[in-house]
Amino acid sequence: MSLFIASLNSGSNGNCYYIGNGREAVLIDAGLSCRETEKRMKRLELSMQQVKALFISHEHADHIRGVEVIARKYQLPVYITAATLRSSGLKIAAGQALGFKAFAPVRIGGLSVTAFPKLHDAADPHSFIVEGNGTRIGVFTDIGAACANVTRYFKHCHAAFLEANYDEEMLETGRYPHYLKRRIRSDHGHLSNDQALELFTKHRPQAMSHVLLSHLSRDNNSPQLVQELFQKQAGSTHVCVASRYEESAVYCIAPGALPDRGSAKPAASEAAQLSLFQ
Repeated sequence: MSLFIASLNSGSNGNCYYIGNGREAVLIDAGLSCRETEKRMKRLELSMQQVKALFISHEHADHIRGVEVIARKYQLPVYITAATLRSSGLKIAAGQALGFKAFAPVRIGGLSVTAFPKLHDAADPHSFIVEGNGTRIGVFTDIGAACANVTRYFKHCHAAFLEANYDEEMLETGRYPHYLKRRIRSDHGHLSNDQALELFTKHRPQAMSHVLLSHLSRDNNSPQLVQELFQKQAGSTHVCVASRYEESAVYCIAPGALPDRGSAKPAASEAAQLSLFQ
């Protein structure tokens, strides 16, 4: 009754999140090259053969850089809204680009993926909830403010990738020009550490075993700072920072289980003897 999750990369240089049940998996965004995605999954002993679909949150380059090659090489459907596809400039083969509707679950084998609108400076941005085996995983990144949709779904997650993009003081005193600081802080920009912590402390469900702090700014945040900030309020929830330079561990998420610290990989019995890039 588990799902397995990992961040392959998280940051303005590329975003890609793996969620699977041991038989099939999806990638939320594909902001790494195909080759780098393959390398990182292989190091984690995860198989691209089990990835059955890509889901795209919005058109910014750090979320779509690898889409065309990955989709073509592995003949994967790409779930993307029409507005996002138009704005992205992606060239995807006929029949591979599939639309989705907000709040309408898409079934991928034993997984169910539900998109919901969010606030971000993109054509038609969405975030996703992935459910399977009685477990719910949320991907809450590239969000300017925690709107009603975000809080509604966050309250029911067993694990979440949660954006903590910037420290307010570091952004204020940093080198970014004023217009860019204003954009980042806006309701269509990114969540600060304090905004993310407020969402976490006010709406974290008792069943949330893991939070992966995601999409940290290279210049305006510190992994140590945000880890310590959340750890003080985390209780039994395991806190880790999703790196912008390397993949995370694979975490096993199961309702009611003790927080896994990242040693888990899909067991052979659950994964049907995972093959590595056959």
